[in-house]
Amino acid sequence: MRWLILALALAPLPASAEFFTLKGHGGPIMSIATAPDGRIATASFDNSVGIWTRQNPEWLEGHEAAVNSVVFNGTAIYSAGDDFTLRRWPGGEIVGQHKGKIVGLAASKTHIATASWDGTIGLWPVDGSEPKLLGPTGSGVNAVEFTADGSQLFSAGVDGSVRVWDVISGQEVDRLVEHGFGVNELVLNSADNWIAYGAVDGVTRILDMTNRQVRDFTLDRRPILALALSPDRSLLAVGDGEGHIMVIDTLNWRIAQDFRATLRGPVWALAFSTDGRNIHAGGIDEAMYSWPVSTSEDREQMAANEPSFLKNPDDMGNGERQFARKCSICHNLAPNGQRRAGPTLHGIFGRKAGTLPDYLYSYTLQNSDIIWDEETINALFDEGPDHYIPGSKMPMQRITGSQDRNDLVTFLRRATASKN
Repeated sequence: MRWLILALALAPLPASAEFFTLKGHGGPIMSIATAPDGRIATASFDNSVGIWTRQNPEWLEGHEAAVNSVVFNGTAIYSAGDDFTLRRWPGGEIVGQHKGKIVGLAASKTHIATASWDGTIGLWPVDGSEPKLLGPTGSGVNAVEFTADGSQLFSAGVDGSVRVWDVISGQEVDRLVEHGFGVNELVLNSADNWIAYGAVDGVTRILDMTNRQVRDFTLDRRPILALALSPDRSLLAVGDGEGHIMVIDTLNWRIAQDFRATLRGPVWALAFSTDGRNIHAGGIDEAMYSWPVSTSEDREQMAANEPSFLKNPDDMGNGERQFARKCSICHNLAPNGQRRAGPTLHGIFGRKAGTLPDYLYSYTLQNSDIIWDEETINALFDEGPDHYIPGSKMPMQRITGSQDRNDLVTFLRRATASKN
């Protein structure tokens, strides 16, 4: 059995035009990028980036919260996320920082652009020279895209606008779109002079930059959460909040394919393979899925094994239900410590906080004197992590009902104990 596991780990990625999955993350897949040499990068809620040339990836660790976006840029890789930082790999050094989460990235030959919910856009020169902050725009920025020559930057915002910025001056030079629906995603096709944008109303719109005419594509599903253009620019893939992938033929401007990609949950990330023969997708499942573009038969769906936070609440006791709602997306209960945004809770009772090996804890937890037991776990959710452990990476949440907290503690006592 050991030789079989080793062989699978060393096996190269499947050839394009075959269905395959990439498994190993411990949380939803938030972003996917492909490199000219065929490598695939996946950014995840588990605070990490996976770089896949084989079935067993290289893990890039260093972010202190969910990673929302990743891009290749020459020999470097850039990632950004909920910890407000832009990092460059290899090394993982922080090269940029916002005052809010970073949800989108774009790369040109000279700059990396960051879209942040603090209402600004960062322009970070790859040579390390002085950066610029564009804006504030007055609302969160969801997506950014450079023109092919890198002289201009397009941005999409929560306020429903698509803006155009001059990279050298940092000034807004045009506003292409203003409507009442927030724009989540952008794709800029400089070669054919059009831009696609996906909004919270479930409509993907194509703006012809020559005559300013707009084409609308919708199948009444909302919101639009992911867009990707094929390398030959003939196909535009659209992922929505209800778990479908719609493929638009951009030569004839028609919907060429539409299929349900997820068992449950949204499609958060899309990318075409380097040769354009596969569509890669990520969502609430802990794996990236890739389908041949040309297939017309029923497709295997994502999230075949439902995460615990998607299980039917009626099938769980109250303690397990509290764990599923508040803890399970970040924490595992098994001794093997499967990848998650947080460490495994196995054996947590009696353990000093911040001491589990091979997990990158916050400075606050590493230096705390907390011992996890019934009293401290109860207090954690009574006060909320942001008050009980200021500076912790744990998200801000509370369980206000004392019986709910007691039931959670009882469940954790049983579920995290050694079976020996």
